[in-house]
Amino acid sequence: MNRLKGIAMVISGAMLWGATGPLIEWTLAFFEFSVSFLLTLRMTIAGMLLLIFLKLKKVRLTGVFRQWMWVRQLVVFSILGMLGCQFAFVTAIHASNAVVATLLQFLAPIYIILFVSLNKQKWPPSYQLIGMAGTLAGLFLLLTNGQPDKLTISGEALVWGLLLGLAFAFYTIYPARLMQEWGVLLVVAWSMLIGGIFAGLVNPIFLSNEWPKIMSFQAVISILGIIVLGTLAFVLFLSSMRFITAVETSILSSFEPLTAMILSVFWFGELLAPLQLFGAFAMLVFVTWLSLAGKEKLTEEKA
Repeated sequence: MNRLKGIAMVISGAMLWGATGPLIEWTLAFFEFSVSFLLTLRMTIAGMLLLIFLKLKKVRLTGVFRQWMWVRQLVVFSILGMLGCQFAFVTAIHASNAVVATLLQFLAPIYIILFVSLNKQKWPPSYQLIGMAGTLAGLFLLLTNGQPDKLTISGEALVWGLLLGLAFAFYTIYPARLMQEWGVLLVVAWSMLIGGIFAGLVNPIFLSNEWPKIMSFQAVISILGIIVLGTLAFVLFLSSMRFITAVETSILSSFEPLTAMILSVFWFGELLAPLQLFGAFAMLVFVTWLSLAGKEKLTEEKA
C-alpha cells in the first residue's frame, strides 16, 4: 500500500511540475512579465508557503542558521542551485517553449557523469557511455529534426537549455550533506526564499514597473497557479521518497515532459515533428537506462 502511495505521489508531482511549464510559458507571453519579476514572486512566495507548511508540522526552522558551515552551504545552494536552476528553466521556456525546456533539464545526468569521471580521473563505465550517447542522439533529433544545418530553436534557447542541465546537476549533487543534516523540505523552503530575495535585490522588484500587470484577477490566478502547482509538486515529489526508491522516482519523473507535451499540444497547438518526438522519446529511454543500469551496477558491487 505504501509503495502504491509513493508511486501515486511521484506521478502526481511530476504531472503538476510538467503542467507549470506551459502555464509559465502562457503567463510570460500573455502578461508580458519579465523572467526576473515572475521568478522573484514565484520563489519568494513558494518559499514562505513551504516554511509555513513546515511550521505547522512543528519543524524547527532556524537551526540551520546556527553554524556558519551550514549557512554558507545553504546560501551557495540557494543562489547557484535553486535560483540558478529556476532562472535557467524559466528563461529557457521564454526563449523556446515548455516542452524543449523540460526535456533539456534531462541532460543533468550527463553533466553528473562527466563531473564524477573528471573527479576520479577515469573514463565512465560502458553503460554510462551508452546512456550518454543515446541521450545526446535524442537531443540532436529534438533540436534539429534530422537536419544538422537547421536548429529548431534559437541559439539563446540552446544556451539556456544547456545551462539548465548544468544547474540541475549542481542542484542534485551539491546539497546532499545539507539535506541529510536538515531535511529536504527545510532546505528547499529556505533556498527558495533566499534565492527569491536575492533575485529581487539584484533586479529590484520593488522598483519594477510591472506591478500594475498583476492587478487583474486573471494575472493573480495565473501567478498563484504557478506558485501552488510548483510548491505542491515539490512536496509530493520529495514525500514520495519515503515509500519508493530513487530509481523508481527517476523513471516515473518521465511523466513531467509528457505532461508538458500534451498540454502544449492542446493549449498552444505546439506539436513536435515525428523525428523530434522520436528524439524526445529516445532521451527519456536512455536517461531511464542510466538509472536502471546504475542501480544494477551498484547492486553487483555490493554483492
